[in-house]
Amino acid sequence: MKIKNNTLIIFFLFFVLVSPLAFSLQTSNYKQLEPLFEEVAMQTDYTVPELHALFEEVEIKPKIIEAMDRPAESTMTWTRYRKIFLTEKNISRGAEFWQTNSDALMRAEKKFGVPAEIIVATLGVETRYGTNTGNFRVIDALSTLALEYPRRSKYFTSELKNFLLLTDEHKLDPLAVTGSYAGAIGLPQFMPGSYREYAVDFSNDGYSDLVNSIDDAIGSIASYYHEHGWKTGQPVSWLATDVNSSADKLLVKKRKTDRPLDDLLAKGFTLQEQVDPKSKVGLIKLNGDEYPEYRIAFDNFFVITRYNTSKLYATAVQLLGEEIKFRVQAAK
Repeated sequence: MKIKNNTLIIFFLFFVLVSPLAFSLQTSNYKQLEPLFEEVAMQTDYTVPELHALFEEVEIKPKIIEAMDRPAESTMTWTRYRKIFLTEKNISRGAEFWQTNSDALMRAEKKFGVPAEIIVATLGVETRYGTNTGNFRVIDALSTLALEYPRRSKYFTSELKNFLLLTDEHKLDPLAVTGSYAGAIGLPQFMPGSYREYAVDFSNDGYSDLVNSIDDAIGSIASYYHEHGWKTGQPVSWLATDVNSSADKLLVKKRKTDRPLDDLLAKGFTLQEQVDPKSKVGLIKLNGDEYPEYRIAFDNFFVITRYNTSKLYATAVQLLGEEIKFRVQAAK
């Protein structure tokens, strides 16, 4: 990418100069590793001395912590976020991916009840259909966050343990597995705990491989949504039009539905599909550059937020999936 703006160049150079450099992990400096090593050694073929030797090869990377503290979704408007994912390239490549992998998608939809467009769009948003799976060593990312990120140390320590168990179960080199700066792995970007719990062997080769197997990635995404409560045949969300600012009083406060649909219908919202008016929904608001967008979200919307907590993410998955489905159907 060619940077034409001198300000961006100066900022980049400043960031490089002031960012702390990575440093080797010294296990003697992190006493909390000892109980972790003992737990892992009891459940795997690893020994405690082997784990000490392994972690002497690990690097702590402060830039990972910087990335965690500045997630793009926390400051980005829906207008900007939408432009990143709902592109012609992402839609056309999604349609090609669907056509190439139609058999696996059909099997996943039949077995788990999750629509093909949601599976494909999740891969499109996560890794551009497997072309951008991350280049951080997962053991570096998880160790950095477990040991140097107190706010979420407990969670990432658990994921670090799951990663070590995963590498033992799948006979992987723990220093060779790469992923995102948060430690997510493979085409669908599963955290190690989710990998161990929800990944499926959809290619029937005796091994759930989310790094190399598209079939396994497709089946595992469908499995994940199914296990988190996907309701087959239910909408994801509806766009609410002609909404005034008083609707803010009705906004859902948690990542789950909080009222029956007929409660919103009684307040002037309109029915867009024939669904049970007793269906649970939640009103959400997406801030745009000029004006907000309101959507009536069903349980399936909040199932997607179990994959990524962002409302922007869930909406992008839904709308990208709809565009890809339209493109596939138009090509028939």
